[in-house]
Amino acid sequence: MDLALFYFLILGFAVFMYVLLDGFDLGIGILYPWFESKSERDHLMRSISHVWDGNETWLVFGGVMLFAAFPAAYAGITSTFYLPIMLMLFALIFRGVAFEYRFKADRSRPYWDLAFSAGSAIAAFCQGILLGSLVQGIPEGSSMIASWHWLTPFTILTGFSVMAGYALMASSYLFMKSRSDIQRRASHLGKNLLICVVLAMLTVSIWTTIASPEIQNRWFENGHFIYLSPLPIISLFLSIGIWKHFTRHQMLSGQSEGKNDSRPFWYSAGLFLTGFIGLVVSLFPYLIPRQLTLWEAAAPDSSLTFLLVGVCLFIPLILAYTLWGYRVFSGKVEDYQEGY
Repeated sequence: MDLALFYFLILGFAVFMYVLLDGFDLGIGILYPWFESKSERDHLMRSISHVWDGNETWLVFGGVMLFAAFPAAYAGITSTFYLPIMLMLFALIFRGVAFEYRFKADRSRPYWDLAFSAGSAIAAFCQGILLGSLVQGIPEGSSMIASWHWLTPFTILTGFSVMAGYALMASSYLFMKSRSDIQRRASHLGKNLLICVVLAMLTVSIWTTIASPEIQNRWFENGHFIYLSPLPIISLFLSIGIWKHFTRHQMLSGQSEGKNDSRPFWYSAGLFLTGFIGLVVSLFPYLIPRQLTLWEAAAPDSSLTFLLVGVCLFIPLILAYTLWGYRVFSGKVEDYQEGY
């Protein structure tokens, strides 16, 4: 296989794993203001206390892959998006500190609650801005703080869209991990968020199709839409599945706790996957749209070959401890001190 394409697939896998795993725990922070009592907020924190730091491993791994395998793209992206990237990192730092201090704090607990919630929301919003900026394209010559092209109506839309998507993942996760009142509230929030996410996906899809002739041709030229139509169709069925499970739970007044409680989470993950595949279809083979393809950005073959050893070692290792961690802490979160 072409080594550049191989590392492009590895990078895509790392990005998707980060969005999937860290997405729902960032979403927990976004949903935080809708749970006001101390016991409810303790429950939310315990539901992700065992996984949040491990989830961010995929962000580090993705950054390393971009730096090592595609240095030209790494240089262009980090210099152009210096401000939103630094803001995202500071938000993640405050959020991480809030995890450690909140459980020990007494009088200062409201400030750590704010740090956790605001850090999660700002980090998710910045990630959405980065996504929107890459989709709309980067003007040549943009660099550092001199460029504000990443702050446009489209990127603001994608910023809030990513926040809504992460919050939907979080509500599905809480539905899977909780009982009684928290589960009922998660299903209610999840239905509202699903509407927002579906509308956001439609709006972004239409906007990009109209604004970019290249994306329009990629989807509709020479009957391409016939082959790509499974993506929106699958997204529609997944959305219906999420809605039906949340609605059924509300109609049964919370008596549906059981093995099917995990389905909305997996359906939400599938919805993210179809959106991610659609994004790759629209932008391939560019890492920086209309400027730099993956082959132009790739490191020399000697460097890519050298990296294979680390990739073959660390991907199975990260996957193994991630799966083991989720397996050990599977099941509902209870309210005693240990969390399970």
